[in-house]
Amino acid sequence: MRKEFRLPDPGEGLTDADIVTWMVAVGDTVTVNQPIVEIETAKSLVELPSPWDGTVLALLAPEGANVQVGEPILAVEVADAASGPETPAPGGEAEGGPTLVGYGAQPAGESGRRRLRPRGGAGAPAAAPAPAPVAAPAPAPSAQSAASDRRLGAGAQPSAPSPSGAAVDDRVRAKPPVRKLARDLGIDLTAIRGSGPGGIITRDDVVQYSNDARPETYAAYPGDEPWLVGGVVSPDGRRTRVPVRSVRRRTAEAMVSSAFSAPHVTVFHTVDVTRTMELLARLKTDKEFADLRLTPLLFAMKALLIAVHRHPEINASWDEDAQEIVYKHYVNLGIAASTPRGLVVPNIKDAHRLSLKELAQGLAQLTANARASTLTPADMSDGTITITNVGVFGIDTGTPILNPGEAAILAFGAIREQPWVVDGQIVVRHVTQLALSMDHRLVDGELGSRVLADVAKILQDPAQAMVWS
Repeated sequence: MRKEFRLPDPGEGLTDADIVTWMVAVGDTVTVNQPIVEIETAKSLVELPSPWDGTVLALLAPEGANVQVGEPILAVEVADAASGPETPAPGGEAEGGPTLVGYGAQPAGESGRRRLRPRGGAGAPAAAPAPAPVAAPAPAPSAQSAASDRRLGAGAQPSAPSPSGAAVDDRVRAKPPVRKLARDLGIDLTAIRGSGPGGIITRDDVVQYSNDARPETYAAYPGDEPWLVGGVVSPDGRRTRVPVRSVRRRTAEAMVSSAFSAPHVTVFHTVDVTRTMELLARLKTDKEFADLRLTPLLFAMKALLIAVHRHPEINASWDEDAQEIVYKHYVNLGIAASTPRGLVVPNIKDAHRLSLKELAQGLAQLTANARASTLTPADMSDGTITITNVGVFGIDTGTPILNPGEAAILAFGAIREQPWVVDGQIVVRHVTQLALSMDHRLVDGELGSRVLADVAKILQDPAQAMVWS
């Protein structure tokens, strides 16, 4: 019996996703919970598992396609006719059929986490079965596949296909991001000699091989420039057009909405942070923090949390529809992070409850997940206030745009040695600049200035935190 797998609703207000990579092909046998496709939402990369045992009949959405929640993306021939109707209704699961739980599947009736349902509600009528796609003739070998065959070399053998159709070769040693880069470039990793420890293939190995073996693609992928992957180069080689993907599209929409719906105002403060830098140097030798990477950002985060504790009214959001101000009695501290997929703002949950060490651990985990593109929608939802570290790029300050739904965002600038007046004498001190942007509907100049002054006072004299904590 034919069943169609529809893009599930991941929640958090997301309504669409991009198909990144199919992990199965037509004719493959799939089992329940076997990963079948990698999708990119506006907040994360996610692998979706198969909800059924069966045989793949058709891939209904090509790689790179943007798909709306509830649209069918895969057709599977299921042997067990008792598993449900031919095409599940977009609003709910069929009786006796598998239930999507998280991004996995389990038999109906088994308890689990929040179910993921396509939009439309449990009472939505069942959609009519889509017509079966007409089988296309087998494509002729492409120039790219022919080139791949030539690069493989006479002495190398292609990887044997796995039952799922994905090539598997235990001899190839490469991390998942490197494998994805090779897949994006159409490169067979078995043709590359790894330069990393133990022969592991690095990102540089893949980029170098691409430039050496396919110089004609240099304009589309010059050096280590992943932001050009998937683009189309103009005939004269002077332009590359790259489709706007989920994260960058959603970021653009959010920033435009925030900039033109919330009246921004920014206040600035230049601070002597010499004592904070001295404390940082001492903690780096403390056994309690031996396994953690400590940076000045950690102290700026802690200072902001203490300032919010002293002025909780800044931890709020404006509900336009209800015409209400929503005050949050918890702090989910957002950390703006730049990734190859675009700007993301994951947040540390209940950061106000954490010790300095726990805050450092939370920051390290979010940073690692952002770099590995393993952030989940939950990681980026329900933030209450944000800090952006522009200083890591050597920038002194800026006027950051509010994260939608928040009342304030703190920009933490570069720390530089500068002449400073101390007790009437000019001395060299560590100095930084802070900028606090705020929603003027919620935060007036006095409140914003008091919050920023508190952050500055703690960074100037960390002992002040002992008084205010």
